[in-house]
Amino acid sequence: MKKINLGEQDLTEIPKTLWQDANADADELYLHNNQLSSLPEMIGSMRHLRVLDLGHNQLVNLHAALGNLPELEFLYLADNQLAELPSSLKKLKQLIYLNVSSNPLQILPDWVGELENLIEFRSYYAELKALPETIGDLTNLKELHLENNSLTFLPNSIGDLKNLKKLSLTDNRLRCLPDSTGNLENLKELDLRNNQLLSLPDSIGDLKKLEFLDLRANQLTTLPNSLGGLMNLEKLDLRWNPFLVYPAFLDDLTARGCVVYK
Repeated sequence: MKKINLGEQDLTEIPKTLWQDANADADELYLHNNQLSSLPEMIGSMRHLRVLDLGHNQLVNLHAALGNLPELEFLYLADNQLAELPSSLKKLKQLIYLNVSSNPLQILPDWVGELENLIEFRSYYAELKALPETIGDLTNLKELHLENNSLTFLPNSIGDLKNLKKLSLTDNRLRCLPDSTGNLENLKELDLRNNQLLSLPDSIGDLKKLEFLDLRANQLTTLPNSLGGLMNLEKLDLRWNPFLVYPAFLDDLTARGCVVYK
């Protein structure tokens, strides 16, 4: 294993010495916390990279050659100035972790669903207004973090994420959830704080493995009775829903050991 760390050096461009043959077999490259605004085509020559950290720079675009890294598993792009992602990234078939947070993306491309081995995807503070239907093609995904965006709805395909264990949607503008949410059979954590939810679908009761449900600061008036059947629920947070009428089944949840905040 060979690790190259050029992070936190105020670099405005990548030193040409990086592309020497001696570094061709590097599998980890850290360029975080610099002043980089672009990447040269030579980035695609480091074909053994498994980890690439480009976070906290000033990147406004990514060279298409970034897609020529067949062994890449971890790609960190957070806190840059990226308004779009090059389609060549869909070739990164070994990618298991992708973080594009704190970029002015607004939309995710349809090809994101082709990253078939992705396990964790983070895109918070990215100004997202919608998710593509192809998000449901990420069937190996276990964690999806979409906090602090501008999402008003979720695509029905969200229910196809059968292996998802954690879904965080804090600080969006969601007014409802699709019925397909109930198909997330392995979901353990669902965070819906600070949205505009008026109701929940009855299918929420199909999330049999759910342990934590955060509904703080929404506009809920009622809760579906099916929620009372979540036998593995350990924590339910209902605070700051000013119009919510508390159903009787909350007492049953508490009796089973679930901590209910209201």
